[in-house]
Amino acid sequence: MVEQDPVTTNPEHYRTVFENEFVRVLEYTDEPGHSTTPHVHPNSVMVTLTDFDRRLHTPNGQRDVTIAKHQALWLPAQRHAGENTGHTPTHTIFVELKGAAAGVVSDDAVGPQTG
Repeated sequence: MVEQDPVTTNPEHYRTVFENEFVRVLEYTDEPGHSTTPHVHPNSVMVTLTDFDRRLHTPNGQRDVTIAKHQALWLPAQRHAGENTGHTPTHTIFVELKGAAAGVVSDDAVGPQTG
């Protein structure tokens, strides 16, 4: 994962706010029209602090998502790039799992799951 770590590939958007042997917590921010380069997320919980619209790009296609603020969503391990397609900034927190709980990255997973 190191070669596509979002903190390394997109440091203008991702920053580490906490890390231990079990989890890493990232903060993500962007503005309308901003995009990210391809990166990888392990299994994570995403906590949304703003409403936002995004287009997520994976090796197997793309998906548009509209997500409301104050949500806690499961993000399965995945590789993607994204772009803010809305009119509001994006502000989220990712709680990334480590070890066996991090899961295996899938090119079929794209974006968060609600259940």
